[in-house]
Amino acid sequence: MEMNLVKVDQSPILDRELYSLACSPLDPLLVVTGGGDDKGFVWKIGQLECLELSGHKDSVSSLSFSADGQLIASGSFDGTVQIWDAASGALKCALSGPGGSIEWIQWHPKGHIILAGSDDCTAWMWNADKNVCLNVFTGHGDSVTCGEFTPDGKTICTGSDDASLRIWNPKSGETVHVVRGTSCVNHGHYKGLTCLKISSDSTVAVTGSKDGSVHLVNIVTGKVISSLVAHAGSIECIGLSQGFLAIMLTSCSFRWAASGSMDQKLIIWDMQHSLARCTCDHEEGVTCLLWLGSSSQYVATGCVDGKVRVWDSLSGNCLRTFSGHSDSIQSLAVSADGQYLVSVSLDTTARVFEIAEFC
Repeated sequence: MEMNLVKVDQSPILDRELYSLACSPLDPLLVVTGGGDDKGFVWKIGQLECLELSGHKDSVSSLSFSADGQLIASGSFDGTVQIWDAASGALKCALSGPGGSIEWIQWHPKGHIILAGSDDCTAWMWNADKNVCLNVFTGHGDSVTCGEFTPDGKTICTGSDDASLRIWNPKSGETVHVVRGTSCVNHGHYKGLTCLKISSDSTVAVTGSKDGSVHLVNIVTGKVISSLVAHAGSIECIGLSQGFLAIMLTSCSFRWAASGSMDQKLIIWDMQHSLARCTCDHEEGVTCLLWLGSSSQYVATGCVDGKVRVWDSLSGNCLRTFSGHSDSIQSLAVSADGQYLVSVSLDTTARVFEIAEFC
């Protein structure tokens, strides 16, 4: 069931494209969206009132709630990360330093430490409470397109348009491993990385690339464990089921990963055997995806055609298609209680869909 359209006016004069979205990890109704008008808006599902986050001088490219839900971080093409109080919308501080656009941001899983990647080839880490830069990670030769803390918070992984994955020590800022690509299987990507996810036990990084491949990398050794090759276009998004730990483990009930590509396909992977379990065809390129619910059976995708679809990862069947957007979906997020799926689009709107049946 589709909820009433939630449309946040991103400009008093002209609506602008929406690029980014995040749902609060605590409040099941609280959402923040941002886009091409240089602002963010905090709002609640089913309510029209919103808080405006105003201060950036260019488009808001990324948004994230801290793990405790107290703070919101916004990254912008203006090269800054701004920190906001989630309850009041008050600006806490502005973090600067990168010489290029902010590509992505991520909070530390256990504190108010924020990590960001920039198109100036660097990644930055700040203490948001103290407004202090803790480290600058240098070594990539092109835009840092994706990155994450490991779930245990002890390691950082970043991917770049230079086709490399770097594994870092967050305290020292030193590179632990560099995984560089060649055109050979199991030797890394040979085109720029676009996305990455890390297993819940912090041992495996799963990376996607413009070369159409998905690689599994052992974070401890820096070695490529496996290469998943089935897509014919750039990988735009990756997701790991909640049961996915590491390829060596066999005790988890689900061991699946999902990848979406501009080749118009979602592929569900059996990670134990490094094989495609099923392929889910779309009408246009897949831009974003999320696993839904605790069962790790259902996957939601956002597509260039403006549709949001829910797939059964076991059968490969499309169970629901949510319509309403008139342009490409840019981001998806699930509410803290798993009841709502929120999407933002280049059509300037956010939409909310009820997904309780897939929890």
